[in-house]
Amino acid sequence: MEIPAINLKAIVLAHWLLTVWGSMSYLPSSYAWGNFSVLAVGVWAIAQRDSIDAVLMFLMGMAVTILTDIVHFGIIYPQYPLVAAASFSAGMAILNLLLKPVSCFFVYQMYRERGGDYNINFGFPSVSRNRDAYQSIDQQDESSSPTNSFNQAKDTKPGVRTY
Repeated sequence: MEIPAINLKAIVLAHWLLTVWGSMSYLPSSYAWGNFSVLAVGVWAIAQRDSIDAVLMFLMGMAVTILTDIVHFGIIYPQYPLVAAASFSAGMAILNLLLKPVSCFFVYQMYRERGGDYNINFGFPSVSRNRDAYQSIDQQDESSSPTNSFNQAKDTKPGVRTY
């Protein structure tokens, strides 16, 4: 199944519009600062088409803002009915949050298209297997033969040495 390509510009534009509408009324300024700073990294990823780091940072920023948006809604969302502007703002912020996992999926596909690894490395030391030094067990070494498997000397007399 092939996944349709979605333009990074469309993702950044949609989240920018939803962030603008979501930060209009009742959410704190930390919501706007967090989301707009991640969108700035998205603009960087658009500007540098070959940069793997820009797309990876945008992807990680989107993942972090999913968590921070949940915290914002959990702390700030009121128990009483909202007025029209605050209700619209809350609805757009929630829609923004619901679209972020889908956007993260497409941004991850772009990360892979730009040459990123399947596993994401955070810079911590890890044990990896370098398979370049291994030899296949299917191939036999030409220096050994089945009759001389332990490199034993043959029953021939040594040649005359000249000093």
